[in-house]
Amino acid sequence: MKALHARYPFLAAAREAVETAGVDLAELVASDSAAVERGLERVEWAITEGTVGEPHRRTRVELLSYPVARVLVSLVDEHILLRRYAQAEAATAYDRFSEELTATAEFQSTRTERLDLDDLLAEFDLAGSVHEIGGEGDGEYHVDVGAYLEHTAGQWGDEWRLVNRPLADGRVPVDEDELLLIVRQAVRRRVEDGLPLSVPDAIGTELEEEAERVREVLADLDLTRDIDTVVPDLFPPCMRHLLDKVQKGEHLEHHSRFAIAAFLTSIGMTTDEIVDLFQVNPGFGEEATRYQVDHIRGDTSPTEYSAPACATMQSYGDCVNKDDICEDVINESHPLNYYEHRLEEADEDELVDWREGEGEEAE
Repeated sequence: MKALHARYPFLAAAREAVETAGVDLAELVASDSAAVERGLERVEWAITEGTVGEPHRRTRVELLSYPVARVLVSLVDEHILLRRYAQAEAATAYDRFSEELTATAEFQSTRTERLDLDDLLAEFDLAGSVHEIGGEGDGEYHVDVGAYLEHTAGQWGDEWRLVNRPLADGRVPVDEDELLLIVRQAVRRRVEDGLPLSVPDAIGTELEEEAERVREVLADLDLTRDIDTVVPDLFPPCMRHLLDKVQKGEHLEHHSRFAIAAFLTSIGMTTDEIVDLFQVNPGFGEEATRYQVDHIRGDTSPTEYSAPACATMQSYGDCVNKDDICEDVINESHPLNYYEHRLEEADEDELVDWREGEGEEAE
């Protein structure tokens, strides 16, 4: 089993490597706790973070965690899970092959094997549909209209609609960044293919505990997605801190801007409302803010991003002023869980939506 296969487990060659190794899935889930744990991690991260997490140090474990994750997704069999999982695998692959394609020669020399653009296009039967134009390395391409529509139609923002693109001789011009996004969409479709799987009872029984864990994480997501109340006084300490910095016009790092914007999006605020809120901050331009929020929401990207979990907030230094609810009630799991808890515990007179107050002041 190669490191390349572990980095890109959706490749046809990766699947063949697993088959050649004679891996029995029932035996794997019963005896390889590391692969099962990593498979569960892939799914949990897909739900909460939009990626599949950091790769395992052992190539075999990382590769075999992929079929385990697909089984877990199939056992739970919820549409939102299938969608988020496929998007997360595609997003992770996109980050990896984008890095490899732009890496320096020195970095490339450390890789025993890596994907190049020709490999990627051939993998998804796009080699005959993508044509480089201009000089070599210019990063400009034409994509046959059939392949373009197959991988982009109905998926992204208006700028991807064929009516808004120049079209000549049955081909659509794209730059290299756009081409890689098209490949990411092809990865997502590959991952989704065949899901949900038909899982034998013996395997389902062995993974019952892990599947239940996925359901719990998904249930937390579904509950928070229904929140449509904005009460800053009930925000978790980390989000109150970031919101306060925004309102004071203080500088926020990119990860901090993403965190507060994703949180506000998750609790029901519209793009216009978030843009209005950020206008007092000199670090936010209206166009840039609108683009970022629409990207987080999934309007201008193939991925709908959720607010960062507590572990992510801690890693970036955005977890501040922790209180008893952080540590005792939600066990430092997710800012949205904190906010949901505060809303449930609040008295009726505390649940005054910030947007209603803004409307009354305007009147």
